[in-house]
Amino acid sequence: MWINMDNRSLEKAMELFGKLIALEEVSMRTSKNVELYQEYRDHAEVANLLDTMLTQMNLKLYEYNETLFITAGNQNRVFGYTNEELRRLIGVRLNKELYLCYFIIYQIITKFYTGSGTYTYTEYVRIEDVMKAVDAGLHNVIAGMEQFRLNELEENSFEAIANLWDELPSVSNEENMTGKASRGSRYGYMKLVFNFLLSQALFLESEERYYITDRFRIIITRYFEEERGRLYEIMSKEDNDNASY
Repeated sequence: MWINMDNRSLEKAMELFGKLIALEEVSMRTSKNVELYQEYRDHAEVANLLDTMLTQMNLKLYEYNETLFITAGNQNRVFGYTNEELRRLIGVRLNKELYLCYFIIYQIITKFYTGSGTYTYTEYVRIEDVMKAVDAGLHNVIAGMEQFRLNELEENSFEAIANLWDELPSVSNEENMTGKASRGSRYGYMKLVFNFLLSQALFLESEERYYITDRFRIIITRYFEEERGRLYEIMSKEDNDNASY
């Protein structure tokens, strides 16, 4: 009896693991894999086995709106992306271009996070709003490098992406007419990043308005409440300093 129960739990945990790493939806809110979500919710053995598998693979499990999501942990070389892979997926060639894309993504996620103590959320963003945020953010960091106590590598990185950003026109005539993603303008970089987020099922787009998916929302929430990082530390100092005036 116990052997059969353990085998069943392991089978269900492995099935759940397979669905999640394939980025299939496991949810009570849709018709997709409802039975597997119930197995995770109602059977502690299944949940514990799944958690063990994910931990061993350096993956993190999140639950939001009765839906399960996974994301790669730090330095996950199997399920995460290397810089080279991200350059290819986004459509850039140089590290400074990739770092600019990282900075754009950071500005996007700050639009959707308003703090753990509130339930008010930004509904959507537009490209032009994020362009303004990137411009202001880079200007403030470059202007206040000393107060941010950046090391030499960080200073060089911010200077490189700020110079790249400053050299770019806001939009080219071709992009203005076609909405093309490219490395030829600020708008083009925005489209590269927004298209990447769409391809990763993190964004939904309607009439040039970009809405985040539940998967992206929980990743954003956990980033600000658990992960953070050096960019968060730098940009938070900027926000605190600006708020003091």
